[in-house]
Parts: sequence; structure tokens; C-alpha cells
Amino acid sequence: MSLHHAYDPDNIFAKILRGEIPSANVWEDEHVLAFMDVFPQSEGHVLVISKTSTAPSLLEIEPEALDRLTAAVQRTARAVEKALSPDGFQIMQLNGEAGGQTVFHLHFHIIPRWTDRPMKGHGHAPMADAAVLRALADRIAAALD
Repeated sequence: MSLHHAYDPDNIFAKILRGEIPSANVWEDEHVLAFMDVFPQSEGHVLVISKTSTAPSLLEIEPEALDRLTAAVQRTARAVEKALSPDGFQIMQLNGEAGGQTVFHLHFHIIPRWTDRPMKGHGHAPMADAAVLRALADRIAAALD
């Protein structure tokens, strides 16, 4: 798959945005949605996506949408840190199949890290229990500024 390609309106995130697939939402506004990754690489792994842009990658997103998205990533990362007290965290944003991207709707990963817990590989983690994700989403949401 090329780095530049047409947006697929049937990708999993588009289906989440349309309410066709359930998600454990942390928070949303008219521009962005933050929700738990169902295949978490670490406890508290959150995804943040634009609700207004259909850009498949960082190269195609509108500057205003990117501004809102990165502000949402920062707000969510602060809540993850406050709620879960990790030793650190990673912000990942992958572009193109060769770059490791598996869903072609621009998204950011917030992955909490602890020194004594190994991180699962991207695309290799088992599916998490929905109730566990909901509880984590609620804890992170309660820590939002």
C-alpha cells in the first residue's frame, strides 16, 4: 500500500465514529475522539483521532485539524499520567504500511510505560476485556483537566 492513497470510509475508526462499532471512549468533543485501544500494548493505551478530518496520514491532514488533534493528545496524555502514574509514556503516530500503520485514519497512540512491565508489540497484543477498558477509560476521564 502506498503512503498516499484514498481514504477508506469503511476503516474501523470511521465505523467507530459512526457508532457502528462500540468503543470505550475516554472523552470527545466536536473535533476529536479519545478512546481505549482494544489491542493495548500497555495498560491505559489510548488512541486519539480526528472526527472532522479523513486524512489517512500526517501528510494529508489539514493544519487546523492537526492543531486540535495534537492539543487533544497532550490533554489526554496528561490525564493518563495523572490517572495511572506510569514511569513514562510513548506517543506514537505511524504513517503508511511500511511505517507500521494498520488503520489508515490518522491517529495517535498514547502508551503508558512502566520500568518493570514489558510492552507488547504493535499489532501483537491480545484483545482486552471490554469491562477492563471501560474502567480504565473512566479513570482517565476522571483525571482530565
